[in-house]
Amino acid sequence: MDRENFDNFDKLVGSMPIEERQSLLNKLKAESTISTEHLYLPDIAPDMDTRAEYTKLPWYLRLWYSILGIFKTKSPEKLYADSQIAILGSKINERYPGIYDFQKKLLLSPFLRQMEKLKDAARFFYLALDVSVNKDRGAFFAFLGSLEMADIHRRLNEDTDPAILAERNPQASETELRQIAVKSMEEALKQLPDESRALMYKHSRSLFCLKELSTFLYDRVIMAFSNNKVVNEEACFVNNIKELLSTLNNILVSLKTVPSIPILQSLFIFMLHEKAEESEFDMNSEIASLLKKAEASLGIIRDFNNQIPLIHIIRCASRNMSFLPQEISGGEDWFAFYRDYWKKRLEALFADYLKGSRERQLLELFENFFKGKEIKSLQNTYSDSNPEGFPINREFALSFLLSFYSLVFIPEINMILHSILIDGEFEKKENRIEFTEAYNNILKLDEEIQKIDREISVSGDYGKRYIQVRQEMTALTIKRRKTQIVLDEVQELIDNIIEKAMEASQSIVYILNGILGLDIEGKYTVLVNLAKFTKSDERFVRSLNETLDYFKNMIHTMDEIEHMESGQ
Repeated sequence: MDRENFDNFDKLVGSMPIEERQSLLNKLKAESTISTEHLYLPDIAPDMDTRAEYTKLPWYLRLWYSILGIFKTKSPEKLYADSQIAILGSKINERYPGIYDFQKKLLLSPFLRQMEKLKDAARFFYLALDVSVNKDRGAFFAFLGSLEMADIHRRLNEDTDPAILAERNPQASETELRQIAVKSMEEALKQLPDESRALMYKHSRSLFCLKELSTFLYDRVIMAFSNNKVVNEEACFVNNIKELLSTLNNILVSLKTVPSIPILQSLFIFMLHEKAEESEFDMNSEIASLLKKAEASLGIIRDFNNQIPLIHIIRCASRNMSFLPQEISGGEDWFAFYRDYWKKRLEALFADYLKGSRERQLLELFENFFKGKEIKSLQNTYSDSNPEGFPINREFALSFLLSFYSLVFIPEINMILHSILIDGEFEKKENRIEFTEAYNNILKLDEEIQKIDREISVSGDYGKRYIQVRQEMTALTIKRRKTQIVLDEVQELIDNIIEKAMEASQSIVYILNGILGLDIEGKYTVLVNLAKFTKSDERFVRSLNETLDYFKNMIHTMDEIEHMESGQ
């Protein structure tokens, strides 16, 4: 999962206080009308070993089957097994009329209707699982764990937070804080009580079985039905879908118990989290509504198991009275995802902590560089105070360049550079060309940055496109790709501005070094008329040195900003 999605789900895991989650859970438990009756009765159809049962028959019945076997060229055991299958087929017709025609080996239209209902019921859970467990299993289990293992959740939350650890260990370095966090996380995970592990595994298994039921190939079963002239209704030869029915039977027998309220609450909160910030959104009532839909869907699953004798039908179709469904395996990997979530969260927290630390260091540099003057910033970029803004990667660099232009370049050093541009006589023509280009690029810096800021506003071209793409009702992968195209276009413009500014600044450093006689390679030389400048202004050389220092410090600070913004 990418960092953006991890951040979204991590915010969801941490956004609702544990006390509020527990309060909502208790309320849902008290108000829930979901039946706890088993979805599937495990002893609904005990198997029969026909070979063993044959040996228990009275001698005269075994003699009868032996004589009959001579005429039918079948073993007595096989004839007895066939008779039991025929009896089972008759019982199906008697107890579940209209579902299955044993003689014609046809599944009939009432079976099809029940299958369609089961598909619709399973679809409800497919949607819930698709936006929760399928998106980020680790975050989902972390949220579920906060309901079922609140103490462990609090401990993991606090003992991996670098800000909290820094308060507890004021002398520790960032590396030492990370080591403390990792050790604390591993110790907390090792100390998970056995009953908590068992409960989380039970939940994980329930989710896995729901997922298998919701993704079963219902359409293959449904499409196998067609109008049958013999029975004058939609029907399907059972042997055509026998393997599919066996797979479905395995899933249903594995999903014996109703998913718990904590599971359903977690599913629904993940479903609804994107709407949670809407002004009139009521999380409690929305979850209550979804619980009613879950109750109806679970009722349909239970009804299917009660009204469709799937085991009996498969036994008749396979002519095997000892057939029993096998529980599917799955859900054992919950702990790996749970642990991986906390590892990712730890890394994300420390990355943000390190970035924040570097930002604070840079702000101190800014404070010194700009002598306490108020730093300029872009108005339309994303920030905590402007969550609807346009996200860019080099905002710090642009802010510094904008501040450098307005607080240093224009009021303090532009005049001296402008005088060189107008009156300076360069010994080498290429030096003048390079200086002119560099000066003009610095001079256009404010205009270019302000233009970017306007273009990413809600009324600017890129801002409009960004909002439009985000509001499109389309597949998430397509939306992400389109969004990234807009972001990349803006980023390319920003990178070009920064690159030009850095090249221009470096050129000015080289040229000023030459003018001051500091270029030992001789590529950049002093001004031919330098004496004229110094004669008219005794401070000229000192001003050149100050300007040179400004640009050197500016380049150094920009390098520091780049390291911070790239996370290096």
